Amino acid sequence: MPSAFRRCTLQAVLLACLCMAMSPWRANASIIEKLRDDSDLSQFYSLLEQNIIANSTLTLRPCTVFVPTNAAFQRHHGPTHVLYHITTTPMTKDELIKIIPSDMGGNPSLYITKNRNGDIYVNNARIIPSLTVEMTNSLGMRQVMHIIDEVLVPLTALPTAKIEFTNLDAYQFLKQADLLDIGENRLRSYRSQVTLMRRDNLYQSPGGHTFLIPVDEGFKQTTRSSLVDNKVIDGHVIPNNVIFTAAAQIEVPQTTAAFEDNLKVTASFFKQKDGKMYVKSNTIVGDEKHPTGVVLAEIVKANIPVRNGVVHLIHRPLMIIDSTVTQFLQDNENGALRKFYNVIMDNGGEVLTDISNLGEITILAPSNDAWAAKSVENNLGNREKVRSILNMHIIKGKLNVAQIHQKNAKMIAQVPTVNDRTFLYFNIRNENGEDVITVEGGGVNATVLQADVAQTNGYVHIIDKVLGIPYTTVLEKLETDPMMSDTFKLGQFSDFNNQLNNTKRRFTYFVPRDKAWQKTKLDYPSTHKKLFMEDFSYHSRSILERHLVIADKVYTMNDLVAMTAESGDSVLLPTYRDSLKVKVEEEAGRYVITWNFKKINVYRPDVECTNGIIHVIDYPMLEERDVVVNGGSYPLGTNMCILFTNTLIIAIAQFLFLNN
Repeated sequence: MPSAFRRCTLQAVLLACLCMAMSPWRANASIIEKLRDDSDLSQFYSLLEQNIIANSTLTLRPCTVFVPTNAAFQRHHGPTHVLYHITTTPMTKDELIKIIPSDMGGNPSLYITKNRNGDIYVNNARIIPSLTVEMTNSLGMRQVMHIIDEVLVPLTALPTAKIEFTNLDAYQFLKQADLLDIGENRLRSYRSQVTLMRRDNLYQSPGGHTFLIPVDEGFKQTTRSSLVDNKVIDGHVIPNNVIFTAAAQIEVPQTTAAFEDNLKVTASFFKQKDGKMYVKSNTIVGDEKHPTGVVLAEIVKANIPVRNGVVHLIHRPLMIIDSTVTQFLQDNENGALRKFYNVIMDNGGEVLTDISNLGEITILAPSNDAWAAKSVENNLGNREKVRSILNMHIIKGKLNVAQIHQKNAKMIAQVPTVNDRTFLYFNIRNENGEDVITVEGGGVNATVLQADVAQTNGYVHIIDKVLGIPYTTVLEKLETDPMMSDTFKLGQFSDFNNQLNNTKRRFTYFVPRDKAWQKTKLDYPSTHKKLFMEDFSYHSRSILERHLVIADKVYTMNDLVAMTAESGDSVLLPTYRDSLKVKVEEEAGRYVITWNFKKINVYRPDVECTNGIIHVIDYPMLEERDVVVNGGSYPLGTNMCILFTNTLIIAIAQFLFLNN
């Protein structure tokens, strides 16, 4: 400790003792009294009582005190530095400035973040707004107390260090990392590259910045250090923006120091439900040495305050794409995809071998949270089923977001998986000005949480659900799938859809996709027009009834092909009113339905739901005579009497069916 600071401290202690001995008003010190009387703040008050300097500050000086709750202390491990929670300038929430010197030795900084939603953070702790108190003590000194939800932790030296470090900048932090209290983490590999590339000045720059520093564990691949050049180092710094994890805007790209004319790299934060925090770099514009794509890194130690910002230690360097998809999954044994990796290994690991042998590849990897669903857990014991599910998440070849956009230019993109005759269907929708990518497979519609995690031989896209294990009813699937919106709309007109939520029944529904209905608009324009008019819902209902099979079981496409082969001709399937006569065959690896001498391709077979199965078809089972327009008024009949009679018959049939 510097001698000048020691003399000042001694003077403050003597002054405090004198005041406490002579002043009858000392017990009325406002903030101290408030702390003493609040049982939820007792742990901080206890520490405050033991700190003479802190007591003298609250007794004699204006100040701001950031007080952690008792609950915050229960989550905290390690010593508490009381003076790091105090600054000698009184500031209400509106008066808080971005960087505040604390009262701790060397005056290490406190950083204030004010979010758009009104939350205010000091370092990584949120200020609880309703509990802020402003008072004036007996000496007329203005004082402010903010209650916070986390203990403030300054950068300190290891107990074994022979020297005390105070208020280091990011470069000094890098140089002295072996002597600092940062756990088992070592930074020697990255530090040597910063020195070699002469980027010391980047870490010494004044102001407030965010520094992302990879630990030595991330350099197990011996060649990786050589890939850390000056541009990669720049990509690990977010200039002029101090971002603590609790206050971070999730999934909001931040411009890094490697954002220039010929190279554009952003960094952003995201958090999983298990609390683990990650940072990713996105090289939007790359060059020969720095390929485009996303690199993901887990934050292994977050929120280390330094004089010119905050440091987050990450488990591997950003921007560097030097591992295969297989290596990436193995690297995530304890990371963002650990459950996906564990499921692969629990089922013998053959899938990982297949991935290694496929060359260029794309993986749709469910997040850790996705595997926690009960419907998923119930299927994990079936090894054959799990193998099929895992294969549904694998695409041979590279598929990134740009290619998905190209494939979706005119229609929903259909992409084959390595699972036999199973396709994935990608769709892009715009939400609040941003593209959201969804993928459907095996009856499950998942959202891409993180796209384009780039590897040397392909991409990994992290999704929020496990494909192939349905969790929606037939109705819910119709309502949410963008390819089936027209059929859903027709069913809504006549309340036909209501029955499709019944989990006690088993439905096989041949659903014409939107493009199929568009074809009828060209073939039968008048018919199409009437079908999509709510006033003519009777006729749309009549046609939909033909497409809905209700039985004790569902019929997969393989079932229908086998039944057709066994009968030697068409098969009869029980529908809502009578029966559906179809012939189902496999031609050139695709399923084809023959109905009324018409061949209809099956675009998406076997879309599983919790109460049935959907087969998406390329054309409705419809003929022009189904809807005959008479004088432009009434289809399917020549007068009002016939229309009324038919309506009455169907209403009675529906009543009897639903009450059977």
